[in-house]
Amino acid sequence: MGSHSHEVTDAILETLKRASTALKDADVRFALAGGCAAYARGAAPSLHDVDFVLPQEDVPTAWEALRDLGFETVKPPEDWLVKAYDDGRLVDLIFRIADNEVTSSLLDRAEPLKASAVIVPVLEATDLVISWLLPLSEHACDYGSLLPQVRALREQVDWNRVAAVSQSSPYAFTFLTLLERLGVVDGPVDPSGDPSWP
Repeated sequence: MGSHSHEVTDAILETLKRASTALKDADVRFALAGGCAAYARGAAPSLHDVDFVLPQEDVPTAWEALRDLGFETVKPPEDWLVKAYDDGRLVDLIFRIADNEVTSSLLDRAEPLKASAVIVPVLEATDLVISWLLPLSEHACDYGSLLPQVRALREQVDWNRVAAVSQSSPYAFTFLTLLERLGVVDGPVDPSGDPSWP
């Protein structure tokens, strides 16, 4: 890893720190997701942006808090997130994951962990993996970038739960088969549990 990627990582973590502090001060309910959450849970840094999940009704407050901090806020055409930029560094505020509303129970399961010298609620590992697998589709099916992240978290994940929730998605379920074949999970997983999420 060159010094440039260290600088990028440091800058993203600084953005994470500023944004999460602002959200906490504004009483927004949120949890860290994406690559920063994986990093907080012990994965190697693969940090391109900061992803927060939050209930849709908290989005206006979150947006305002980031705008007051000097972030540039953008409403993209997608109907499941809004974006904020901190000097070009992207923060995604995600309120829906693959047509599933972000719920209080999802946030209640998040665990306070240290990321960038601040303690933030981080998505529980099983939920984090589910949040990566459910959006997989014909147009977004990058197993390669998921593998190292998932491999790093594998001891923390309830794989049968992941299987139950993702069994209706051929892309997600095929990824689980790949993990079994690679020996990442001690397969086969049992998808017969409760498929509801989050």
